[in-house]
Amino acid sequence: MKSRIAILFGLVIFALGASIRAETDEEVEAHKLVLDLTGAFSNDGFKLRDGHWTGTIKPQEHTLIAVNLFAGNQYWFSAATNAKAKKISVDVFDENGKPVVTEVYNSGDKASAGFSPTSSGQYFVSLGLLEGEPTTFCLVYSYK
Repeated sequence: MKSRIAILFGLVIFALGASIRAETDEEVEAHKLVLDLTGAFSNDGFKLRDGHWTGTIKPQEHTLIAVNLFAGNQYWFSAATNAKAKKISVDVFDENGKPVVTEVYNSGDKASAGFSPTSSGQYFVSLGLLEGEPTTFCLVYSYK
């Protein structure tokens, strides 16, 4: 019986390990850049949420990320890319796909959108590459 448990445990660990991949150098660089950007929000009392999203984005494409948010909190969604991007955007939509009014920061290859939801629920964060070449991005969010 112990050997079966050990084999099953080994298979689970192998399966988990097989699905984990190392981040690319571009993903690590984009993550570093977005953390530099979010430092300003940390100074204002915002906490960085554990985890981040990375991927590749092409010109005139948008990547949507679903997040669950709580009324009464303040949020900042921040993204950064490498120098291949000339201009990116971060926008937020409610569960019905309607744009949410946000404060916006944009510095070409870095952008943020901040707001306080009036109701708890699912929201969608859209990252767009408005100008530039296909590139790697990293998106994080802060809250308080």
